[in-house]
Amino acid sequence: MKTIGLIGGMSWESTASYYRLVNEGVQQALGGLHSAQILLDSVDFAPIERMQADGDWDGAGALLAHAARALEAGGADFLLVCTNTMHKVAPAIEAAVQLPLLHIADPTAEAIKRAGYARIGLLGTRFTMEDDFYVGRLRERHGLEVLVPNLAEREVIHRVIYDELCLGRLVDASRDAYRQIMAGLVERGAEAIILGCTEISLLVEQRDSAVPLFDTTSLHARAAVAWALAAS
Repeated sequence: MKTIGLIGGMSWESTASYYRLVNEGVQQALGGLHSAQILLDSVDFAPIERMQADGDWDGAGALLAHAARALEAGGADFLLVCTNTMHKVAPAIEAAVQLPLLHIADPTAEAIKRAGYARIGLLGTRFTMEDDFYVGRLRERHGLEVLVPNLAEREVIHRVIYDELCLGRLVDASRDAYRQIMAGLVERGAEAIILGCTEISLLVEQRDSAVPLFDTTSLHARAAVAWALAAS
């Protein structure tokens, strides 16, 4: 079994889900008392969030590159960044180490294509919804058409993520707002919706949507298990 290197803490709430999902996946695959071989570097999210807000992506990339080098030195065989937004600095991480990085958008897109969908809605932080590092990868590498909510809706989604979900707060009114936003994407033609922030699945689930939801956290974790168990 390969050792999985997790760069987490963004937020620790969703990183806890990664740890559980990866271990559940290995136990289900191998049975008995098996669990995953994991190295975790859990960063302090507060300075990274400030860098995001200030547009200091070089600084944020340097911090995560440092975490990647620590995991490489510790014996990790490949890396996951346990957040969608910070894949904006994936090139800095990949340049810092010799290890492969399992990009969160790729297993998500592959699952969508296997299910036969081509036009998808996307929920995430405003960086994920508005910047090209994520939408562009889905479009150019995977041929998906991506719909995002309007500006006011994007602000609601972003605020709920940072002010509530990253702090472990689940608010019924915010769940209702997300339901309405997802319904609007369906009205515009979305065949499925990506939960493109690793905290969103803490708030909404399939029963909240009229179309299939693709949870990046669970799909990323499932792909990590497959990589860990694949023959060398």
